[in-house]
Amino acid sequence: MDQYPKGICRLAVVPMRANASHEAIMLSQLLFGEHYQVLRQEGEWLEIEGHFDHSKGWIHQDQHSAISQEYFKQINLSDYKVCTDLSATIFFQKKKVHIVLGSILPISTNELFKLEEQIAYNGSSKSLSQRRDFDFLKEEIKKYDNAPYLPGGKTPFGIDSAGFVQQVFKLCGFKLPRKAVEQKSVGKKVDGIDSLLPGDIAVDELQDRVYILLEKNVWMGINEGAVRRLSNHENIDASAVFRRVLREA
Repeated sequence: MDQYPKGICRLAVVPMRANASHEAIMLSQLLFGEHYQVLRQEGEWLEIEGHFDHSKGWIHQDQHSAISQEYFKQINLSDYKVCTDLSATIFFQKKKVHIVLGSILPISTNELFKLEEQIAYNGSSKSLSQRRDFDFLKEEIKKYDNAPYLPGGKTPFGIDSAGFVQQVFKLCGFKLPRKAVEQKSVGKKVDGIDSLLPGDIAVDELQDRVYILLEKNVWMGINEGAVRRLSNHENIDASAVFRRVLREA
């Protein structure tokens, strides 16, 4: 294997594990279209670092799709589309592939775009970099309603607290880190509950949870095993950090 090869996810969802084993804890996931760098290889396993949020984990080599350094750079320069449907089907390289909300679609106006990478897709999408307002965010949150709690998950079919917040803001054109402890430093600090606006987040480091404010005293986040509403602040620790991301355009 070349030193520091590049790769891209060409399956619907690929688990990123804590070490080189199918039995290892899942730290995160790759969604279709997300690209990464391979850090090292151990047997049939590759340790990777995702380009979007720099999260690290191990994937099996059978789920690795290698790309050239040139194409890796091209992806970084291209404003691709992000899937905004809960789930969808695309035709890619003459094969049918099922994808989920938040997947990256190789659709671009870049003239250098690789012909063999083009897809057929008729679903809903938006430019990944296009920033949207709270009304859009509120609609995207609905797609994760009652998504079951899954440590390391990033999809409406299984997601963790920080993954939920990261993915919702990704759909709105904002890059957030993967872990709750990292999300407590994003955007602008909000001093106190009385100063909060819809779309602000609460990072409860004690419980390793993050919540998004929908309206006064109504939050959305992991609650009782799924993404659900919290109708007050009782489940949020007094030491929670409040951050404003949405209006930091």
